[in-house]
Amino acid sequence: MSENPVRRRAVLAGTAAGVLAAAGFRPAAAQAASRGVTRPFTLTVMGTTDLHGNVFNWDYFANKEFDDSAHNDIGLAKVSSLVNAVREQHGAHRTLLLDAGDTIQGTPLAYYYAKVEPITRRKVHPMAAAMNAIGYDAAALGNHEFNYGIPLLRTFEQQLRFPLLGANAIDSRTGQPAFKPYVVKTVWRTGTAPLRVGILGLTNPGIAIWDKANVEGKMTFPGLVEQAKVWVPKMRRAGVDLVIVSAHSGADTSSSYGDALPYPENAATLVAEQVPGIDAILVGHAHVEIPQRLVANKTTGKQVLITEPLFWGKRLSLLDFDLEWAPRGGWTLKASRSQVLNSNTVAEDPKIVKLLTADHAKVVTYVNSKVGTNKQAMSAATARYEDVAALDFINHVQAAEVKKALPTNTLPILALAAPFNRAAAIPAGDVSIRDVAGLYIFDNTLLAVRLTGAQLKDYLEFSARYFKQVTTTGPFPADSVTNAPTPTAPNGTPDYNYDIAAGLDAPLTYDIDITKPAGDRITALSYAGTPITPTQEFAVAVNNYRQSGGGGFPHISTAPVLLNQQQEIRQLMIDWVKETGEIDPTLFAHTDWRLTANGTPVVIQ
Repeated sequence: MSENPVRRRAVLAGTAAGVLAAAGFRPAAAQAASRGVTRPFTLTVMGTTDLHGNVFNWDYFANKEFDDSAHNDIGLAKVSSLVNAVREQHGAHRTLLLDAGDTIQGTPLAYYYAKVEPITRRKVHPMAAAMNAIGYDAAALGNHEFNYGIPLLRTFEQQLRFPLLGANAIDSRTGQPAFKPYVVKTVWRTGTAPLRVGILGLTNPGIAIWDKANVEGKMTFPGLVEQAKVWVPKMRRAGVDLVIVSAHSGADTSSSYGDALPYPENAATLVAEQVPGIDAILVGHAHVEIPQRLVANKTTGKQVLITEPLFWGKRLSLLDFDLEWAPRGGWTLKASRSQVLNSNTVAEDPKIVKLLTADHAKVVTYVNSKVGTNKQAMSAATARYEDVAALDFINHVQAAEVKKALPTNTLPILALAAPFNRAAAIPAGDVSIRDVAGLYIFDNTLLAVRLTGAQLKDYLEFSARYFKQVTTTGPFPADSVTNAPTPTAPNGTPDYNYDIAAGLDAPLTYDIDITKPAGDRITALSYAGTPITPTQEFAVAVNNYRQSGGGGFPHISTAPVLLNQQQEIRQLMIDWVKETGEIDPTLFAHTDWRLTANGTPVVIQ
């Protein structure tokens, strides 16, 4: 993996201190000298989260070194260099390394070793190999750990040299945790009793919705607060001196699934506030950067330290705990603080590069293999605010698969898709697996349900909450119109929770009037040029995330299921190109929908 001179400056500094300074490390004030027989000790805990199958600083969809507008770098090979520097400066015996989940899904590398060449007892998952080599002490389960089914997850778990924790992943048969709920790490300190650090793992209740097909009847996922209240007191009674929670749940309380579950999706702050006895929480799932946040427990008033290191290995959280030991009092936490280190300041660890280059090269060859050709370039860059052939292509493949799988179906067939990846594009000419896969970056599977015209309109009204209300036709910058905050997405509706509908054998057409309030925006809803009636019925292709309740859309999770064949939509798209041989965007590029202001098209710059 190539490195530019700026990103190698930390390595060229030649010392751990130089590496950490370049990464943004801020040294804490010197600890006060020990008095009498008390002894001070600082424990440093490092944390990652939402690695999503990223080992190297590589973009498999673009087939080049990863880069973004902030010039972040990604991957465990980068993280490993930071970890090495921290251990060198602080002493390995004074450090622990944790992860907060979502490890084995998210890149073609992760997909390849789950579906194309699945891991076995002898074939170790690249993420397991990297994390073992780096020396993690524990990791929490993420919701995406369940995407490929429990058997593959169990194989991955067996390959790890550290525990995979999930106190609120409950075995439906026994009522007990299906994974180890917590682990105690003993940190030895000369001249004192050993410091016992308890690490509690909590995962996301949304797994019950998002991966219903994989977990229903096998596991349940109660709330984080509820299970922390069970396990933290047990840990304290077991003699744990310091309690750290690794939680795959965001800090800013919200739920994408509305009232479909009685437990919030993002509950880390609630855990800090409502469960006494916790010293810090390593947060995941929300894909945001929180260098340091202090939350007061409502019972004790004690400040709980919270940090989240962005995602994909872009950051490494560093938590420092100043403790003091006394013969009669044992260990006491005196102060705690956290910060994040930036992965773009270091080179990839040569040890990790050597270990996994062969696995990486195999995936690069796979994703660059040709599957067909394309008559005209397609892009998803503007798909969230105007009808484009790239999204119509996804919907066409979904709907065509439903038609093929349901030969006796007499209902008109529609399909729903979200603009997952703004950077996705399929060039004119040769088309590779990575070109197609870039349009559909999630491992969702295909279903079909029956919806009435009234239900379809409700669904599209809910989707149209994605847009902010305006008073004119513009022109507007795209970001000033899209990603509107809602009660279930207070920080803005993500692109993946905005669905676009299309017809297969005839156009589905509608306008979204964004001068109107949310809930009253869909106008001129027609199929084959005829207004849709409330009682009219459709077969609707949809992904498993949405059908299971992801995003909280109305009707879709309770609608009669017509098809559930457990096939990944991305693979269906790749197979469609292989079978067809050529993509012709003119077959998809009819105008199905448009943004309007009182009937006049809105102009987006």
